[in-house]
Amino acid sequence: MEKETYPLTHRRIRAQSHTRELSAEVHLSHRQFILPLFAEEGMTANRSINGLPGVEVYAESLLRAAIEEAMNKGINKFLLFPIPAAKREGNFDFSFAARLVQVVKQRFGDAIWLAVDLCLCSYTTHGHCGVLNTHEDRLLNHETVPVLVRYALELADAGADCIAPSDMMDGRIGAIRKALNKDGFDEVVIMSYAAKFSSQWYGPFRDACHSAPQAAALMHRKSYQISPFHPGDAIASSLRDEAEGADILMVKPAGLYTDVIASLRAASRKPIAAYHVSGEYAAIEALAAQGLLERAAAHIEVWAALRRSGAGIIISYAAIHAQHWIAVMEM
Repeated sequence: MEKETYPLTHRRIRAQSHTRELSAEVHLSHRQFILPLFAEEGMTANRSINGLPGVEVYAESLLRAAIEEAMNKGINKFLLFPIPAAKREGNFDFSFAARLVQVVKQRFGDAIWLAVDLCLCSYTTHGHCGVLNTHEDRLLNHETVPVLVRYALELADAGADCIAPSDMMDGRIGAIRKALNKDGFDEVVIMSYAAKFSSQWYGPFRDACHSAPQAAALMHRKSYQISPFHPGDAIASSLRDEAEGADILMVKPAGLYTDVIASLRAASRKPIAAYHVSGEYAAIEALAAQGLLERAAAHIEVWAALRRSGAGIIISYAAIHAQHWIAVMEM
């Protein structure tokens, strides 16, 4: 009896690594990556972060060495999170953040691109992203925005290349853009946390920044961050920020919200950044530590999904490995 054969209509293109490379529609480059950096005032040594193996909060004196190491591994774009020593309810002091930016930019200049997170959660006694009312049960939008504008101007004056507002206040992008332009900082980029969801996946980050909500009457951020059940709000928020002057639109978290990235890509031609957040990173690292997945391959698979959904920029705690991992990966 003659052996029956079947047409290899798809498997030929998958059969060999060279063919898989030639036929790939999604491409990764380490130049698309931004590395988050934490720096805390008053520390003399770095500290580890619960749940984030391989990631540290840097002492001010050791931050430049960390940037040099990243540059040696091909990363020259950074998102800085300054963590002040003192927490307050008002009259916030942004001098530590400004000093960090000044020192880093004086050392590295245009060899790096430095974005700075703009939020009050690390500054407030209650851990929320803005000014609360007297009863601490409501965040005050209109009172918070001017404080953010002042912070943005101090960062721009210190030399920041990009301001990254993560607070989710209404109108803050327009107010910051107007103030930057008025003071001669019209070339400073705004990367808006435009679609920032109220998520369970921020835990290790909050440990790093000492920024978990502490107000007894308001123990979550659902009143100003986007609900996971309302993707339309995320798109509307992003398009509003675009209209107000945002240059880059961010979706955060990333891996669980590729549908939002894809919808935003269809609605806007602005660059889209996908922030693969601390909990998402920690989940991969925890599985890898137990031998349940291959670490580099898992991160690359996530990055490919983010690129496939429409993100052109990836913010990842594993960015420092991107150049090597991408170079040696097998398609």
